[in-house]
Amino acid sequence: MSNITVIGAGNIGSAVAGIALKSGASVQVIDRDAQKASAVSGATATTYGEPVTGDIVVLALPYPAYADVLSTYSTQLAGKTVVDVSNPIDFSSFDLALPAGAGSAAEELAAKLPDSTIVKAFNTTFAATLASGENDGAPTTVLVASDDDAAKKAVSDFIQGGGLRALDAGPLKRASYLEGIGALQIFLGVTEQTPWTGGFKIVK
Repeated sequence: MSNITVIGAGNIGSAVAGIALKSGASVQVIDRDAQKASAVSGATATTYGEPVTGDIVVLALPYPAYADVLSTYSTQLAGKTVVDVSNPIDFSSFDLALPAGAGSAAEELAAKLPDSTIVKAFNTTFAATLASGENDGAPTTVLVASDDDAAKKAVSDFIQGGGLRALDAGPLKRASYLEGIGALQIFLGVTEQTPWTGGFKIVK
C-alpha cells in the first residue's frame, strides 16, 4: 500500500487525496489551515511545517508557492517521488510565466530537487473532474510525465486504483506540453467557453 502526502488542501489537493484514498493508500494532507486539512475524510491532517510521511508527495499548490515549500521541505523531499501539479500562468495574459531558460515548472523543480524524482500530473484536468472521477461520461484522464518509469508507474497506479485513467505522456520534458494544455484549458474556463465541471476529454 502506498503512503502519499498531499501538500495543499484546496480543490485540487482534496480531489487528489480522495483519489489516493480510494486506491487504498495511506494519505497525509498538509495545509496551513488545519480545518481544511482535516476536511479530507480518511486522511491524516497535518499542519504546514510538520514532517512529511509519504513516499509520494503531491504539491497541490499554485506555482508561486513552490519557493516556500522548497525552503521548508526540500531536505525531507530527498529520495521521494514529488508530483508537480502546477500550471505556471500569468493571469493577466494567460501566458506561461517561467524564469528565463526554464522549459517547464516541472523541469525547474527537478533542478531544485536533484535528490527527488519528479513527476508531472493532474495539471490538465479541472478539480471537479478529478473529484468525480468522470468527464462527460468517461473516466477522467490524467496525463503523467516523468524521466523515471518506476515513479511514473507508482503515480499511475494510484490514479487508476482510484477509478481514473492514467496515460503515459513520456519523459519530463513533455511537461512543457502539459503546462500549455493546462493554461489553455484554464483560459477557456475563465472565459466561460468550457465549464469548470468539464474540460478536455481524451477518447480512448
